[in-house]
Amino acid sequence: MNLIYLILLPILTAAGILLVQKPAQVKVVALTGAALQLLLAILLLFAYRQERALGNLAQMLFELEYEWVPGWNINFHVGVDGISIAMILLTAFVVVAGVLVSWNVTKMTKEFYFLLILLSLGAYGFFISLDLFILFFFLEIAVLPKYLLIGIWGSGKKEYAANKLAVMLMGGSALVLVGILGLYFGGSGYTFDLLHLSSISIPRETQMICFPLLFIGFGVFTALFPFHTWVPDGHSAAPTAGSMFLAGISMKLGGYGCLRVATYVMPDAAKEYAPIVILLATIAILYGAFATMMQKDLKYINAYSSVSHCGFVLLGIGMLTQTAVTGAVLQMVSHGVMTALFFAVIGMIYERTHTRQVNEMGGLLKVMPFITTVLMIVGLCSLGLPGLSGFVAEMTVFVGSWQNPGTYHRVATIAACMSIVVTAVYILRAVGKTSMGPLPAAFANLTDAKWNEKAAAIILLAGIFAVGLAPGWLVELIRPATEVITDRLSGK
Repeated sequence: MNLIYLILLPILTAAGILLVQKPAQVKVVALTGAALQLLLAILLLFAYRQERALGNLAQMLFELEYEWVPGWNINFHVGVDGISIAMILLTAFVVVAGVLVSWNVTKMTKEFYFLLILLSLGAYGFFISLDLFILFFFLEIAVLPKYLLIGIWGSGKKEYAANKLAVMLMGGSALVLVGILGLYFGGSGYTFDLLHLSSISIPRETQMICFPLLFIGFGVFTALFPFHTWVPDGHSAAPTAGSMFLAGISMKLGGYGCLRVATYVMPDAAKEYAPIVILLATIAILYGAFATMMQKDLKYINAYSSVSHCGFVLLGIGMLTQTAVTGAVLQMVSHGVMTALFFAVIGMIYERTHTRQVNEMGGLLKVMPFITTVLMIVGLCSLGLPGLSGFVAEMTVFVGSWQNPGTYHRVATIAACMSIVVTAVYILRAVGKTSMGPLPAAFANLTDAKWNEKAAAIILLAGIFAVGLAPGWLVELIRPATEVITDRLSGK
């Protein structure tokens, strides 16, 4: 398996989009490229499992390394472990669904799909990078198209939302860059290589300075409190596929960076700052849940709930146990699939009703049985119904968090568990009001999902059930990688 294909395929797809002229051709090229990305991601999963079955115990598989800027010791170094592959699979599923959901886009179709594919390029490159400079390079590729997607194809206060998102995420990127340069100059190696940095003892003073820079920088992407304020505005103004990418993929870049770079490379600082991380994560979980209760707009409901759900990712990382870290990765995958589907369904409803206000809807199950059934399933996943991915991920985080015997950790775990009740309230209220009750006369002739919308929903539903009903394959995939991280944290 050559990981270069994960980068070349989006580039070729984007080039193909630019070469064709008709919107119909653009859509076919984009869908073909996205489908090939998904196929490649699945093949990568099987190739990885086969390598492990044959006894290959290397930390990273399918490594490639080429010199890029020798004077600065910058190399194009890529490789994957179980966590990387989980994120790549998530990205591939969301990309295909995002392309399908956007089938009715008529405004600047070529440019729209080009930017979507460019986002996937940044995500794939980020998840396979083992050189911090290259990782930062792909992080920027995954940031810049969002501004244009919201500013051009968005709705509502789209200019304000696009500018706010750009300022917040570029600010986070600046912190990441400073932290990376701090590791380069202060890590006793003058190297950006992630594996090398993780194998040496970085001076404690360097760790104590660089860890907050990197954790906050990446944390901005994953709605770290109090740097989360771009999330509701960005999600609510973005086009449907833009919201799916933002919540399903982009927010996972931050969680991945907090775990892979900040926590793994700087274990001493991670342990020192863990109480602060746990506190901020717990605040995000509760604040996001209670703030969601006050929302009347479906997109704002999903956006604020994302702040709460991403808090579980940071809580699992902050708890520093192997089970909790595994739960954090599971939550990234679960939330990515779940929230992407939630935004897709909201987009389908809005396209037909021209409203996202819960109080203006009702009885949609009578005229849109497929769409509202999917809405119910994804809502139940969000509140943690057993059998769906949300339950598996959150319970793993709770169990891993409870393994810490300290009073502080136990109180934080209990407080985080309380959010389940609040989540049930706002999800059942929103889904129930939207789907049940009398149908407004203006909605009597609404149509159900089209073929492309059904295909997108089924693809993401498959991910939710694959993790919810049989989580063993995913846990088995990511456990060796999380063990490597927690072993370093414990000094083994």
